[in-house]
Amino acid sequence: MALALGGYFSSASNVFTGSLINLQAWFSTRFVAVQDFLTAPRDIASLRQRNVDLEADNAELQAQIIQLQQQVGETRILAELVDFAQARPENRYQAAAVIGRDPSPFLHYVLINRGSNDGFLPGMPVVTDQGLVGRVDAVIADASRVQLITDPASNVNVRLQNAGTEASLVGSVTGDVTLDLIPQDVKIEIGDLALTSGLGGGYPPDLIVGQVVNVRSRDFDLFQQATVQPVVDFNRLAIVLVIVNFEPVDTSPLIPAP
Repeated sequence: MALALGGYFSSASNVFTGSLINLQAWFSTRFVAVQDFLTAPRDIASLRQRNVDLEADNAELQAQIIQLQQQVGETRILAELVDFAQARPENRYQAAAVIGRDPSPFLHYVLINRGSNDGFLPGMPVVTDQGLVGRVDAVIADASRVQLITDPASNVNVRLQNAGTEASLVGSVTGDVTLDLIPQDVKIEIGDLALTSGLGGGYPPDLIVGQVVNVRSRDFDLFQQATVQPVVDFNRLAIVLVIVNFEPVDTSPLIPAP
């Protein structure tokens, strides 16, 4: 002890201490490596589970965002339909949601979620705040089928606002809408607005149908033709209004047989 306190063992002590430190460092690095090797699978599994949980939370939030966007869109559509109905108090409207479409490429129909239980009858006009959609073609208790004005069997009597003449608007297999039976002496302009005329008893008057986008006139034809761009986007129909106080008139018995 006296020799140690006197510093005679300092060199030997330093060598011994250095050796112990090096040995401890060697054991420490090996221990940490073994510990990491044993705990790594558990950490990876934990991270993977955490990633799965975060992805699930993200998917749920995305779904909530989409749902809120749909609700905002439906609210906006309903507000526009309410404004449209209030601007035309002579008609009574009932809203219905589009729940299906006819899968046939040759027919143009949509299905709505209201039917005879709601007082719907065949022939009732169907509109949006933009303009004419078509009319109810068939009904069951809780659903109805609506024939669009683009359907090949559809025929709507219209008048051209600027030209001041009546014409017959017909659909087609391709979905194009055409004005037929326009006299040759009538001047038709691109952009002229087509509205229902009320003739024939199938639709109430002054419902907007579309605008003229093309005119076809040949000297040897008895009538002119015009292509109309409907104001309603039929591919994005979500909610429609049915005019429930309109009673269509069946004039077919009064038409002479060919």
